[in-house]
Amino acid sequence: MKKALTSITILITLSLLGLMFIQMSWIKNAILVQKSKYKNDLDLSFRGIKDGIKNAIAQQVGYNPSILDWEGDDPNTTEFLWSMLSHIPSRDIDTIIKHELLQHNIDLPFEYKIDGPLPWVLNCSDGFTKDMSSGAYTRALTYDGSYTFYLHIRQPKNYIIRRTWWMILASVMFTAIIICAFYITIRTVLRQKKLSEMKTDFINNMTHEFKTPMATISLAADALGYEKVKKNESQLAYYAGIIREENERMHKQVEKILQTAQLEKNSIDINLQKIDVHEIIKTAAANIVIRMAHENGILDQYLNAQKHEILADEVHFSNIITNLLDNAIKYSQDPKHIIVETSNGNNKNIIIKIKDNGIGMSKETVAHIFEKFYRAHTGNLHNVKGFGLGLSYVKSVVDAHSAKIKVESTIGKGSTFILDFSFAPKTIN
Repeated sequence: MKKALTSITILITLSLLGLMFIQMSWIKNAILVQKSKYKNDLDLSFRGIKDGIKNAIAQQVGYNPSILDWEGDDPNTTEFLWSMLSHIPSRDIDTIIKHELLQHNIDLPFEYKIDGPLPWVLNCSDGFTKDMSSGAYTRALTYDGSYTFYLHIRQPKNYIIRRTWWMILASVMFTAIIICAFYITIRTVLRQKKLSEMKTDFINNMTHEFKTPMATISLAADALGYEKVKKNESQLAYYAGIIREENERMHKQVEKILQTAQLEKNSIDINLQKIDVHEIIKTAAANIVIRMAHENGILDQYLNAQKHEILADEVHFSNIITNLLDNAIKYSQDPKHIIVETSNGNNKNIIIKIKDNGIGMSKETVAHIFEKFYRAHTGNLHNVKGFGLGLSYVKSVVDAHSAKIKVESTIGKGSTFILDFSFAPKTIN
């Protein structure tokens, strides 16, 4: 599975990189095409600009432009005609240029100048500066180049952007969609892989949890068949008690699994009634005091809350406390020391803290501790029993009461589970 996932990731990554390379090449080529088109549009615009200037000069001298000598057959006439540029208002030439540029979809701010054979500017726009000449579009107006036209486009990149923005946007958008799809796919596969590992661990734990009481029941049942045992009432009661205890243990495990199946269907039933939190804690604590004493452990109770009656489901709330205490015992280090404490955060809620001196949890474990089947991985070891269902059940019941639960834990120092229940829940799921 790991090798297959690695191979899939590598292949998809290479495909994605290849696609991005092709997209970038396509955009680059599109920009080059638009640059070429921009230059071609300027050339076409210049032809119209030159004709427009000729018409303006012809109008100035009072002749038809078609009969005038523009190409230098008579140098004196040609020189005279082009020298008339100095008498044409710059706004008229500006209008001619703007018209021709718009005819070729170049709607950008510009400046221009026209130089003659003498070392001074013959005609120019008000905003044209000396430094604009070097980067300007330059063309000769006359055959001998004595009159030169300079056109400075202020924002030539906008021409390219206007014609390629949709390509770039579409490329970026679809690439982003593909990257998101790739990320979601990999995340889903990893999540499924993790879920598969947790379910495998769950099955291993479940097999172990059921195998032990079944083996004990089998041995006790065999012992009941011995004549010596049949004649001894105390031994009969002893073995019958073992069978009863192990059967009850199996029943509790089955109940946990059934509770989870119920939560899977979102069909948890909450029967709200007024309950005394302190009484439920005392009852749950009483059930584990003997167990703690047997293991040389200590259970301290600091029930300091002045207000300790809330609206909650008695059965489910009792299960929450029992589950958290059971977890505290399982993961505590010898000598075990568990502290249960209550307080009133304000006049609207009660805070319940269950603290142990256990092995503690990493931040990663804390982030997943309430997920179904999740257990801090210890391989196939069963030194800590369970299915990884208890805390998932606790979180679901807490949520159903619109309450809060959080965990504070330090590796090697223990964990503290903090419950925050309102005296009057807002909503019940």
